[in-house]
Amino acid sequence: MLLRSRLVRRFLITVLIVMSAIFATIYFYSVPLLKEKVYEIERNASRIALDSVFSMASKLHTDIELHRKDALDARKQQLKNVVSLAESYLDGLSAAVALGELSQESATTRAFDTLRTLSYGNNDYIWASNYQGTLVAHPDARFDGLSLDRLSQYDQAPAISTMVEMAQQQGEGFYRYQWSRLAGEQLLDKVSYFKDIPAWNIVIGSGVYLDDLEQLIKTSHDSVLQELTEGLRDIKIATSGYLFIFDAKTNMLIHPNPNINGTNFWDLVNPLTQQSIADELIRVADTGKELHYTWDRPNDPGNYVYEKLSLVRYLPGFDWYICSSVYVDELRSSSEQLAERLITISAVALTLLTLLIFAFARGITEPIMRLAGTAERVSQGEFTAKSGIHRDDEIGLLARTFDDMVERLRDAIQNLDSKVAERTQALAEKNVELEIASESILLAKVELSKVEERQRLILDALPADILYLDTSLTYLFVNQGYAQRLGLQKEAIIGKHLRPVIGKTQLDQLMPLFEAALAGKTVVHEITSGQAGAVKIEKLTCIPCGSENDQVDGLLLLIFDITNEREVEQKLSEAHRMSAVGQMAGGLAHDFNNLLTIILGNLHAAKDRFATDNEPLADCLRPAIRATRRGADITSRLLSFSRRQPLSPSLVDLGALIEETIQLLHSSLPDNIALEFSQTSLDALPFVDPGRLEDALVNLAFNAKDAMPEGGKIHFSVANRDIDDAPLYDEVVAPGRYVEITVTDTGNGFSETALHQAFEPFFTTKSGGSGSGLGLSMVYGFIKQSRGYIRIENHADQGSCIHLLLPAQTVEALDPVPRDLHTEIENSYQGKLVLLVEDNPDVRKLVRQQLLDMGFDVIDAGSADEAVNLIPLLPELYAMVSDVMLPGERNGIELAQWLKTHNPSSHIILISGYSYQHSKGNLDPDFILLEKPFDSTDLRRAFEQPKRRIPLR
Repeated sequence: MLLRSRLVRRFLITVLIVMSAIFATIYFYSVPLLKEKVYEIERNASRIALDSVFSMASKLHTDIELHRKDALDARKQQLKNVVSLAESYLDGLSAAVALGELSQESATTRAFDTLRTLSYGNNDYIWASNYQGTLVAHPDARFDGLSLDRLSQYDQAPAISTMVEMAQQQGEGFYRYQWSRLAGEQLLDKVSYFKDIPAWNIVIGSGVYLDDLEQLIKTSHDSVLQELTEGLRDIKIATSGYLFIFDAKTNMLIHPNPNINGTNFWDLVNPLTQQSIADELIRVADTGKELHYTWDRPNDPGNYVYEKLSLVRYLPGFDWYICSSVYVDELRSSSEQLAERLITISAVALTLLTLLIFAFARGITEPIMRLAGTAERVSQGEFTAKSGIHRDDEIGLLARTFDDMVERLRDAIQNLDSKVAERTQALAEKNVELEIASESILLAKVELSKVEERQRLILDALPADILYLDTSLTYLFVNQGYAQRLGLQKEAIIGKHLRPVIGKTQLDQLMPLFEAALAGKTVVHEITSGQAGAVKIEKLTCIPCGSENDQVDGLLLLIFDITNEREVEQKLSEAHRMSAVGQMAGGLAHDFNNLLTIILGNLHAAKDRFATDNEPLADCLRPAIRATRRGADITSRLLSFSRRQPLSPSLVDLGALIEETIQLLHSSLPDNIALEFSQTSLDALPFVDPGRLEDALVNLAFNAKDAMPEGGKIHFSVANRDIDDAPLYDEVVAPGRYVEITVTDTGNGFSETALHQAFEPFFTTKSGGSGSGLGLSMVYGFIKQSRGYIRIENHADQGSCIHLLLPAQTVEALDPVPRDLHTEIENSYQGKLVLLVEDNPDVRKLVRQQLLDMGFDVIDAGSADEAVNLIPLLPELYAMVSDVMLPGERNGIELAQWLKTHNPSSHIILISGYSYQHSKGNLDPDFILLEKPFDSTDLRRAFEQPKRRIPLR
């Protein structure tokens, strides 16, 4: 009956339409967003579970590594303790030997036998090696007693020699190497502690095999795997999601499915892509992306149509991949359930409203209108509106239900609004981060521009020409040096092709270099330009520059001026060559002087004994003696060149010496040659042998005379020089204070050949054999022996100039030193004892006879060591005649110093055909030096020279 009422029908239709609209609005406005949020929450739960397991596995890996380190440290300490015990045992044996309880041989045998049999732990042992690398104690019969040369047939040989060397250098230490187990063949990693035992001249050590430690670590690893397996079994994602772990070789380590757990699943294929599911999981590891694929269900096996998602994290320590796996429909199930419940609630509400309409039709229009008004307010967004109906009947229930529904709707909307606000806040924070990143990029650009400016300044300041070309040989960059080389601005060069800038001729010359560089090869080439006297040598380096695909996309050219370097190399090469020639000449002169001593002594003996009344024999002996003297002069010049002549250096008044030399030369040079001398005030003087310096100046003057057959002028000048810029003479001059002596002539000068060979012995430009070729070589040898430098120059007009640079000392050092000279001249040496020390038997025989002829009693010795044994037995020793160069640990100078200490009254005469400055001792002023070759008259004069007591400077 109520349905017949128009008001009821209208009211019913109106209410149904309004409520349907409300529920539709609520559903389409709220449910999709709620479903999306619930879906994301479920996905995040999967990610959180994966991250938790990853963190736990990382911590377990850290614990294992710490356990490995602690185990190794403990074993190292154990090795130290074992070696210390062995060392204590050896110390006990040494003490027993010291007390006489054991012989050294018995102690050694007992020590090595004990070390061979000592073992501990997992059949670990102690080994011992002597300093020559022989294993004197080793439990393995293959190696025990093997020397280093026999041990070299094994791969372990370098380890023993290395540990022996390290022990001798640092005393003790650890060393990792490979060695086989006792009676085993396989080489295993091993760490040994070794220690030097100098009292026994051995190195002892003991080691541990690392695979023993790894067994302990493997137990920990298996324990970790079991712990993770137990932990993963209790973790569930959604309804049936799970976590699993596999290694880099796609071996499944942990998986809830027993058919897959413990297998290699590389062959399992993703039905969507038909590719290996393992490969796809590895590719998405740590990317933050999820792998989508289809799989079967436990309740529907073999039907690979169910969509799944997997997240993957890679753990480098274990080389593991930890993965989560969940069905997509399970992630959506919560949101679907929420939507279904909302629909159910709506349907129930509509049903209740329909039932209540009939009650409303019975005249309760006001509550209905109030409820309708409330519903209208709610539909307009006023979710705080209440119906205000409080009844205990159906209308009240409907009102309360409606109010509850609106309240739930309000809560849902408020929850949605809060999530939207959180998302808005996150977006705002991201915007701030973007702004900060943008500012950082701007700052980086500014800094980059500063770096580019600094690089440009550096490249412009480099002492090299730098340019960069593209593959078509177009300039992309040049530095300031290259622009100045061409006389152009850099802006005028960049962007142009190489041809119009350097010219076609030069480009054709360089084109082979560019072609090789474009092929990927770095090319270095030297270019010589200029004419004689102004040659310029440049080093061009062409470097190919590659792009990311290893294709050459440009050429970098570096051009360096190496003219000075080449000149220095040439001078050094000449200096080395001269030094080698000098060493050879010195050795020849030394041996030749011994021969000349024998020849000259025997010729004089023959002349004195047999030619007194035999004039024909005397006529034969006199030219032989002169020839021997001439040979002695030649060897003296060779010794001067080779820097092995005996020198007596002192501070020289250079002005007085040159004036005396000029006076000497006036009587020896032709009248058409003028001699000049100019000097500045010298505050430092050379410390050289004045006699040898005078000989050098005379040689230079006579060489200048030969270069001026028509006459001319020879000019001497001296000056102090402070060197700090390393100028180039015959070699680079060391910084310091020097005196420079310059000898200039107006002659023909030196030829190019003569400039390069002037200091070589026996080189001469004189024809007809008139020159020995030893003049300039003698000067060169004397200057180098005096730690000086020499340089020859040709004047631009004519003539030559020779510069001598000698180390200088202050003038104050020239003050005369008081000398206590007294003469001890003996007219007769009859019965006086002389010790003759000479290793050459022929020279010893000759000098012995000369001493006997002078009246001496002679005892001879062949070495300094033999003389040292004889001297304590000769308390009446009057004198000693000794060669400087003797075999053994002592030379003649050291023997003389030893004799002076033990018998200061003895006369000491040293004979030498070599330079005492190249021996281990310094010549004492009380020692007389007699140069080979000499005769009996020279020897007698040596005995007649007074003993000098002049302190060395």
